[in-house]
Amino acid sequence: MSVDQEGAPGFLMAALLITSVFFKSVELKPFLLPFSLQKSYDLFDRAEFYWTKTRNMKSKHGRTGRRRKEKSENGSSAAAVSKSHEDAYKQLCKWLKERGFQDDLLRPVEFPDTGRGLATTRFIQPGELLISLPVKCLLTTDTVLQSHLGEYIKSWSPPISPLLALCVFLVTERHAEDRSLWKPYLALLPETYTCPVYWEDEVLAFLPEPVKQKAVEQKAEVQEFYASSLPFFKALQPLFHEDIDDILTYDALRWAWCSVNTRTVYMKHTQKDCFSSQKDIYALAPFLDLLNHSPRVQVDAAFNAKSQCYEIRSNVGCKRYDQVFICYGPHDNQRLLLEYGFVAANNPHRSVYVTKEILLLFVPCKDKQLAKKLSLLDEHGFIENLTFGADGPSWRLLTAAKLLCLGTEEFTYWKKVLLGAIVSESNESRALQLVRKVCFHLLAETADILKEISLFRRTNKTFVNHPSLVEALRLDEMKILQTSADTLKNLHPVSP
Repeated sequence: MSVDQEGAPGFLMAALLITSVFFKSVELKPFLLPFSLQKSYDLFDRAEFYWTKTRNMKSKHGRTGRRRKEKSENGSSAAAVSKSHEDAYKQLCKWLKERGFQDDLLRPVEFPDTGRGLATTRFIQPGELLISLPVKCLLTTDTVLQSHLGEYIKSWSPPISPLLALCVFLVTERHAEDRSLWKPYLALLPETYTCPVYWEDEVLAFLPEPVKQKAVEQKAEVQEFYASSLPFFKALQPLFHEDIDDILTYDALRWAWCSVNTRTVYMKHTQKDCFSSQKDIYALAPFLDLLNHSPRVQVDAAFNAKSQCYEIRSNVGCKRYDQVFICYGPHDNQRLLLEYGFVAANNPHRSVYVTKEILLLFVPCKDKQLAKKLSLLDEHGFIENLTFGADGPSWRLLTAAKLLCLGTEEFTYWKKVLLGAIVSESNESRALQLVRKVCFHLLAETADILKEISLFRRTNKTFVNHPSLVEALRLDEMKILQTSADTLKNLHPVSP
């Protein structure tokens, strides 16, 4: 969980609300084709067949997904269970208290729908301080420089990045086990992560194209991060009796990279000469990082220079025993899955992305002005972030379609199109036809992928959580596309 600010990974950028996030099973109602096209009938038949066949199928979405599905179907769930009595949490609270953290508002709890999180112990007033975590409790590059790694980092050339310093510290401290001063915190970090950087190539192939490309790039980035760091790792050998190659492995560095990427809060530090020019903006925040995500919440979160504490303040009141949520940022589910390894139910920011390649499948290739149209869309920022959302096709997608559908005699009006003006009723009609074709193409493609995922999971029992996450994303996108198809059915060309 990290804060989105000045390009930093996103954690506490938005908000807090007391609400549960339930993963409900997706049920799509049949829809009528809004236009007459034989290919579209075929696409619809494939999509509807899949939904008729699978809407009642018992499919697993991982531990959290199963819990949410059971609760939505049964209308109830098992009670939340306090974890305060467990030794690991008792040790963490004792460790934090020794560093000046006093807290009686929040307690660790295992929730049936979201897993472990933090719950209130009493009613909390709007504007009240929820957490005030002293700087001594934060794990930053200052922590690393004060450790046994400090002299090696300061003497190394070229300077390493703040991110690498944090990752190496996490790996070496976890290796130290009982000898580490940070053991109470490290003991509660996940042993592995569900981010796509951990996924098998066979599972990555099921992702939608835009996020699949980013996931492949992310895996390559982490592999390069490891390979380029090997000389520095070798320099640390004097610190260890064991072979450094057995400590700072690729798997260990990947785990640390995900820990920093998913769990840090934004905290700007003074740039130090011993680090590269990469911004030093990370802080791992024990206890605070137990807070779960909800996309509809509001908090104020920042480091208070006066109190020297990282503080979270509620903007709304919280009932006693309710779970406290934060928001990692206004991210769609593709971004949440890529960066954090989960899909948020009922996410108001969820989207299905339309690539240029998909659009071009339904644009006449004989259009002599096509190259110029694409150049104009690219120049004015209308090639990327074309989406279907909860309310149907986005304005950007419709606008791009209108420009692509301009007739030869209408082309001179392209500026008006980008400004939202209506050029002609025929242009509006052609653009709607194009968007409808794209929607049905994506519906059929998603249905086919869902069938492939279902078959893959039946025949590959060793793959459990990762295919379930792709399936959750694809089911959510199917619902968005179904809604968009219904919306497009009721849209009609508007006259200028």
